[in-house]
Order: sequence, then structure tokens, then C-alpha cells
Amino acid sequence: MAVRRAVLGDAHVDRSLANVNDFNRDFQHLITRYAWGEIWTRPGLSRHTRSLITLAMMVALNRTEEFRMHVRAAFNNGVTREQIQEVLLQTAIYCGVPAANAAFHAAEQVFAELESITN
Repeated sequence: MAVRRAVLGDAHVDRSLANVNDFNRDFQHLITRYAWGEIWTRPGLSRHTRSLITLAMMVALNRTEEFRMHVRAAFNNGVTREQIQEVLLQTAIYCGVPAANAAFHAAEQVFAELESITN
């Protein structure tokens, strides 16, 4: 849970946990235990690198909401806008221009939201 909170932020995790019910409780435990407890804590890759990889995978899978969430998370892991731009340019070649185009738009929306919070 500590890694999940560090990467996604307390507000996101608190919202997720507030929505836990009998139907999704096991799933929430699963992602906390395995995604955040087993994978994101492994020593082989930094959180920074894991964020970049995750962004590319979300583009490839056309998972816009997860992509937006992981753009925010990437900033928590020290990823810069320029690095996100490079990942999206890479995905244009390997995942397709339409997928990268949608991701560019989604990333710009997240950047604007984050700027409005900090201003």
C-alpha cells in the first residue's frame, strides 16, 4: 500500500478504497498485493522506468483512463514532460499513430489539470 500511495498519490488511493464493496474487494486486494506489492517493489527497474513502460503499455492497449492516471503517477516518479513526449513518439511507431495521437491529447489534458492545481 505504501508504494501504491507513493506512486498514485493518497487522494487517488483514498478514492479507490472508498469505492471498495463486496463485489470489487478481492480485486482491490489483488492489485495492491501483486501490482504494487510484488511488481512495483522489485529491484530490477526503478519506479521511473516502470512508469515509462506502463505509459507505453497503456497506449498500446488503448486504456485512456489508466493512461491518464499513470501520467499523474509518472510525475510522482520523476518522469518529465519531455520523457513522456519521447514515449508517445515511440508509441506512434510501434502502437500506431491514432493511439499515440489520443495519448498526446490525454497527456495534455492531465498537464493542464496539474498546472491548474499548482497555480
